[in-house]
Amino acid sequence: MGRVNRAFGGWSMAAGMLCLALSGGPAGAEMYSAAQMGVALPNNFSSIEGTGRNTGTTISNLNLENSMMYGLKFGYYLDSIKWLGFEAELFNSKPNIKQQSATAANATGAITGTVPGTSLRVLNLAPVNIVVRYQMGRMEPYAGVGMGIFMTNLKDGATGESSSNTKIGLNTQLGLRYRVNENVSLFGEWKYNRASLDFPGFTAIPAQSTGGGYKGDYSVHILAFGVAYHYD
Repeated sequence: MGRVNRAFGGWSMAAGMLCLALSGGPAGAEMYSAAQMGVALPNNFSSIEGTGRNTGTTISNLNLENSMMYGLKFGYYLDSIKWLGFEAELFNSKPNIKQQSATAANATGAITGTVPGTSLRVLNLAPVNIVVRYQMGRMEPYAGVGMGIFMTNLKDGATGESSSNTKIGLNTQLGLRYRVNENVSLFGEWKYNRASLDFPGFTAIPAQSTGGGYKGDYSVHILAFGVAYHYD
């Protein structure tokens, strides 16, 4: 568990350093920081394949729970190209694996069993989103895309043991910002995240083998709302 805490602590420090770097951005840039909160609506964990001693085994899709999300944003728009900006964000969600029936299939046949409820936390660090906007007075539609660093922590529903893993994926956003005044804005946005996640110690699946794990595709739709402060 100490290893997991150190891993998350290291990524938190990296995020903090990134925020400090952004705070020293280009002179004349329109800089902002924001807090965001919303709901994460994950799709099924899909295309699940065994790893290690479970190589050659496939698993039926697993349902994930909806969850709250919360996080921070830091960024700026260029002074010379006012419609173009760069943004970093960090946000957290808990798309736990529901208790459910699942079928494992390999060369020897198929087995159906129960997967117990399993705690899953996903922390997404997007170090650089490229953001474009269209200014319409107080209203600003915007869109962004970038790389997401997905840091996962899974607590096995069968053994209670925790493990962590980090994967690179896609982070996108489409939103609308309303400028209350020169310094404050409100915004709402839709995000889409996608990554291939790896759980090398996940044993709570039928027909699993000791020393094996599973990997699969994770994708989620996020509806977020927040408030931003724009620096002079």
